[in-house]
Amino acid sequence: MSDQQYSALAKELSQWHQEHLLTFWKELTEDERNGLVDSISSSMDCATLDEAFKRAMATDTSAKEDLNEWLRPLAKDMLLSVDDTTDAELQDFRQLGLEQIRLGKVGVILLAGGQGTRLGSTAPKGTYNMGLPSGKSLFQLQAERIRRLQQLAGEGARIRWYIMTSEHTHTETLEYFRLNRYFGLPAEQIRMFRQRSVPCVDFEGRIIMDQKWKLATAPDGNGGIYRALKDEGILDELQREGVRYLHAHSVDNILIKVADPVFIGYCIRKEADCGVKVIEKIKPDEAIGVLCEVKGKYQVVEYSELSNESANRRNPDGKLTFNAGNICNHFFTTEFLRRIAETVLPLHVAKKKIPFIDTADAEATRGQSIKPGKPNGIKMEKFIFDVFPLAERFVALEGRREEEFSALKNADSVGFDCPSSVRNDIYRLHRKWLLNAGALEVTQSDNASDCEISPLLSYAGEALEKITASKSFHCPVHLMADDEEQQNK
Repeated sequence: MSDQQYSALAKELSQWHQEHLLTFWKELTEDERNGLVDSISSSMDCATLDEAFKRAMATDTSAKEDLNEWLRPLAKDMLLSVDDTTDAELQDFRQLGLEQIRLGKVGVILLAGGQGTRLGSTAPKGTYNMGLPSGKSLFQLQAERIRRLQQLAGEGARIRWYIMTSEHTHTETLEYFRLNRYFGLPAEQIRMFRQRSVPCVDFEGRIIMDQKWKLATAPDGNGGIYRALKDEGILDELQREGVRYLHAHSVDNILIKVADPVFIGYCIRKEADCGVKVIEKIKPDEAIGVLCEVKGKYQVVEYSELSNESANRRNPDGKLTFNAGNICNHFFTTEFLRRIAETVLPLHVAKKKIPFIDTADAEATRGQSIKPGKPNGIKMEKFIFDVFPLAERFVALEGRREEEFSALKNADSVGFDCPSSVRNDIYRLHRKWLLNAGALEVTQSDNASDCEISPLLSYAGEALEKITASKSFHCPVHLMADDEEQQNK
């Protein structure tokens, strides 16, 4: 960088009170200087960052409206529970969904930008080995569900898979898929793209430095999907490829029905441009948001925003009144995504303890890496569900928790949403599949409850009758597709 270019950069940063970013310039190597300039230029420009910070802080510090007096449960005509649906209706939705998959009109967007930090890993969460008998990761399970669903849809079916990573997971995710040969899917069927990162700032809006040559940044939340789809050219690609319907979900649900044809078919049948799959919230204090109607618009209300009265309110049948639990499981039309791509979404503030390089003048700490003992800055993020009020035709489908949702978030020491709990949930579901398919019994012992059925063998419990009819199974049970068995011999 020439002296003239440096002066221009210094002037620009000073104008926005970010001149501290150049504190260590004279100490840096040429490569480190280039890295710092790249870090600054790849972040949002100072004016945009300043506007975003002010908007986020105004939202965070303003007196929040108490939503509880405006809360209404979802209207019955826009929420369908699979438990209240006939087999004929479910089959109709399923066949419609499979037909659209066969025609190549369905794609999947996987939100996979997170690392397994709470699991004790810095690797992408989708790569985590949960200890299943097969050793399969979340990525592999989901890839194989796509492969099986394509078989069920018929010859020529192809589900395009769009995987949103982050700056912290992109390279490692690419390499993981490459080393595993894309889990049997054609490489060109999978498209990875990065969500944007936003600089972390202190409570005055000054950018925090992670290293002397690097800014501290964080992904812009799962709501960053909309801008990323546009900026990466994926919206144009969807239009060229004729993909009309998208299923978007987070990576950490081990039971996710990827591109669920029943959900897809239901949303299409209802002519929805935006839809969501929920599960019944059973406990008032469960830490999941709920889908509600607020002032005539549908939105997710975080569990922390519910008053004790609202959270505990029950219907005459004993069920919670506000029980449509949000699990990050969404349907969008491509047309809807194009329409809202430029929408300015609310910014949510998360106050965090962010490690930083001290840029203060005090010689004792200047240049040191410091891990704060209390929150010292904020991360700004967007939420994927903040577009719900923009939908022209919004619907919801309530699935069965035991078949649809088990999240991997914590280490086993926490005791829930952890490797042992998700393993047990998939074992429980697969034992049920065997019994439903005609098995005489599936016995367990104190030492063995393991029961795993490969997604390549069955997507949702179908096609198991020939294996199970009039047979007894004793755990551990591990059923694989024929080609898997050949590979493992």
